[in-house]
Amino acid sequence: MKYSPSEVLEYVAEEDIKFIRLAFCDVFGKQKNVAIMASELPQAFAHGIAIDASAISGFGGEIRSDLFLHPDASTLVQLPWRPQQGKVVRMFCDVTYPDGTPFECDTRRILKKAIACAREAGYHFDFGSEMEFYLFQLDEKGCPTKEPYDNASYMDIAPEDKGENIRREICLMLEQMDIAPESSHHESGPGQNEIDFRYSEPLTAADQAVTFHTVVKTVAYRNGLAADFSPKPLPGKDGNGMHINISVSGGQGEEALGHVIAGIMDKIRDITLFLNPTAGSYARLGCDKAPGYISWSRENRSQLIRIPATPSGRIRAELRSPDPQANPYLAYALLIYAGLQGIARKLPLPEPADFNLLTASPQALEGYGKLPVSLTEAMEVARESDFLRRYLPQKVMDAYCQRR
Repeated sequence: MKYSPSEVLEYVAEEDIKFIRLAFCDVFGKQKNVAIMASELPQAFAHGIAIDASAISGFGGEIRSDLFLHPDASTLVQLPWRPQQGKVVRMFCDVTYPDGTPFECDTRRILKKAIACAREAGYHFDFGSEMEFYLFQLDEKGCPTKEPYDNASYMDIAPEDKGENIRREICLMLEQMDIAPESSHHESGPGQNEIDFRYSEPLTAADQAVTFHTVVKTVAYRNGLAADFSPKPLPGKDGNGMHINISVSGGQGEEALGHVIAGIMDKIRDITLFLNPTAGSYARLGCDKAPGYISWSRENRSQLIRIPATPSGRIRAELRSPDPQANPYLAYALLIYAGLQGIARKLPLPEPADFNLLTASPQALEGYGKLPVSLTEAMEVARESDFLRRYLPQKVMDAYCQRR
């Protein structure tokens, strides 16, 4: 249910809510928040709540450190893991300067702008994520180790799969927060798990991806474990991916999806830094079913983009290169812009690569473009990208291109 500010105020009073978490993300997609008492909520809706942004990644230094959070009432949700006495709710926020000017590094706003551009062009995008994560044991001090919770393999069941009850608890908690998980299972790596959710419009999908990280880490810790979303937690074992399912409606109908795929393939090297933002991201790409080449096919899981078989007949594309360290607001925004460019230019799809790129010979791979093989290369490509300069603020570009 989406609330208005007046409905939120009424809900908070009726449900005896004591604390409101005002949530936002730094430029790299890590959720932050400040908690206010319920009595401060009218002030938050009317004028915003001031924060010191000087210590937040990508938000700048001490010179202009004051920013304001403006809660988005439509994102209200109660946090089910908090006590029923002294209940806690959360809302995502827009971020502005003190004079009300939008803050350029508010990546949620960047996604809103991309959605508006798609709407003006007559198109609507939906996204759905498939998130992978590892569960590790904690040491005697409560710190994460690299000891997997189990040694099960792909889609095993209990007792080999010890994560079954953890995933169940995560899915039930997500449902309480109006997020619809579609499926869950043990993944290929020891202690590795996957939970997929139903597709949504882009802003909701990005909010849900951020919320998912919080829920998984919270449930894991409550069970004496640590959840790890890094792209390559264990050398020699499968990495964590965030496969992004993309569908588009409007305009040219199903034909538009082909142009969207072609547009993404055309700009994938430019945007890889924002889909794979850490040095560890490049230890994952090119192995264990993670793509290294720019290609597409139907059903084939060795591709950058595949068209999955679906029982519903709803055609979608699955982008397989991103990992869970990506900021979903930036990832979805850049995919929308790349897709719109593909539509506008009527880019044709190349021939499908109907073979296993992970085991193919060098001769068979000739003619296929490659994804960046290191964070350094991804930064260099991004710095030279006119496409990125057109759609991302310079401060965001600087934050990513100077990161180590």
